[in-house]
Amino acid sequence: MIGDDPALRSAYRLCRERTRREDPAEYALIQLVPAALRPACWALWAAANAIDDLADDRTATAGERAARTRRWIDALQRELTTGTSPDPVRRALVDTASRWRLDLTGLHDAMTEVAVDAHGRRFTDWSGWRAWGRGNLLPWFEQVRDLSDRAGVPVALRLDRQESYEWFLDGMRLTDILTDLSADLPQGDLLLPAEALDRCPGAEEDLAGLRWSPAVADLVAHLTELGRQWVTQPALTRGMHPGPATVVGAMADLLLAQLDAVDAAGPALLRARPRPALLTTARLLAPARARAALAWSLTPVQAPPARCVEPHLSSAPPRPLRRPAFRSPPPHPSGERPPQIPADRMPAHVAVIMDGNGRWAQRHGLPRHEGHRAGAAAVREVVHGALEIGLRHLTLYAFSTENWKRDPEETGAILDLLRQETRAYPFEDLDVRMRWHGRADSLPQDLVDLLDMRERSTRDRTGLTVTTCVNYGGRDEIARTAAALARQVRSGRLDPDLIGEKDFAEHLPRPDMPDVDLLWRTGNEQRTSNFLPWQAAYAELHFTPDHWPDVDRRDLWRAVVEYTRRQRRHGAAEPAPRAPATAPRDGA
Repeated sequence: MIGDDPALRSAYRLCRERTRREDPAEYALIQLVPAALRPACWALWAAANAIDDLADDRTATAGERAARTRRWIDALQRELTTGTSPDPVRRALVDTASRWRLDLTGLHDAMTEVAVDAHGRRFTDWSGWRAWGRGNLLPWFEQVRDLSDRAGVPVALRLDRQESYEWFLDGMRLTDILTDLSADLPQGDLLLPAEALDRCPGAEEDLAGLRWSPAVADLVAHLTELGRQWVTQPALTRGMHPGPATVVGAMADLLLAQLDAVDAAGPALLRARPRPALLTTARLLAPARARAALAWSLTPVQAPPARCVEPHLSSAPPRPLRRPAFRSPPPHPSGERPPQIPADRMPAHVAVIMDGNGRWAQRHGLPRHEGHRAGAAAVREVVHGALEIGLRHLTLYAFSTENWKRDPEETGAILDLLRQETRAYPFEDLDVRMRWHGRADSLPQDLVDLLDMRERSTRDRTGLTVTTCVNYGGRDEIARTAAALARQVRSGRLDPDLIGEKDFAEHLPRPDMPDVDLLWRTGNEQRTSNFLPWQAAYAELHFTPDHWPDVDRRDLWRAVVEYTRRQRRHGAAEPAPRAPATAPRDGA
């Protein structure tokens, strides 16, 4: 699997031993994956650990630690281009990226944040703490998911379970922090938010002085219970391949055992890292090994060929950490140029109801599904136009929950077209980040996997974000959000009397989707059709008569220019008028 290069074999062996020595639980979990995947997992874990060790090395000043961490990251950047490294951990990581065709771009920001951690962190509330923790953990977990995809075993984590996934990672981070208190506190590090510490007055001062007190005991009891709630996410593995599901289940069991050890440690928690009893760990892992062996025996893993070390035979080097350059979209065939939109008048988010595909086909004497195919070309045109004017967010209504009422032949054709467009991905060389929004449970699993894959593969792009709404309904979204809030209230995480708009927005399936500034509908209909009712509450509405296949980027430009002429008050007094944007100019 690794090949005959002695230095490379030694590098992977070092990563394996480092994992076994420094995190026995993680090593045990990696043993649950197929043998072909283990070296890559060791390399990823060892790299994350190496970065953390550099940032935590208290023999150096904070500035020196940060500088060393950045030098390590810069060296990896160069070595991903050359294909090898003198450092054994980076050598194994570079080989893993090349062998499995992993895109490590997403790790750059996470690694850089660790360099910032060298200067210490303070958090006011749980929200800031979660953003930090998820920003550090998610990119590494995404690499493991991509590795599984490359091996032919996609980890089908559905979007309607994203919340469970993130809570699980929060529980993992909290468990690590509680476990490491004895190492962190003498260095002045207390990686808990003030919101948690204020709950137990005096606990922060006692922890700083390494004193066990009733306040500290109350804080630890509260946090371990919180960790158990976050780690216990049974919905997370539903519908997942049994192999990855077994690994995630075993991880949850080990985290719960670790939290029990923290809870039982008492004053010793401030003197040494607590560990579950070996018998407890063995009792948890034995059935997991049996389930994993059975699960993986049912699915052949696609292992990559051994990587040759001769220069003329070596595989192409992996992509570097920093983001690649993208080309500009092609100009409109007419030569018409985009309008000049003042930055303070540009809508941040345009949402489009792409109506009229079926009627366009009927008008041209074609089957309805041909109208949807023609509409795909209009999507490409509008995306090009959005890039040209610098739009940040474009959301497209592709398939609603009500569309299932249509003829099965038409709905099947729409879903097939979505598959084709997602596979082909006509925006590969453009700075377009693709996302999707809607219910996964009624969609074919292969389409869900494709949409998730495309979202992961473009997640680090920073230009235009295009969100495709598939099997989406606005009322359904609001009902699901209310259910999520109810679960939070039932678990004691939220006070029902204090729930406000901000809480509701944070529990939407896509909480990071910005409010819609401009909602545009084609097809000569004037209604919003259950599309983004929460996000579009204050949107400007723009209706046009053309059927969607007849639309091109110039229609988007005109819609945005019209938007700049409107006065948006949100209930406030009317401001003084400002100059509108200039209209599009014809090319020479």
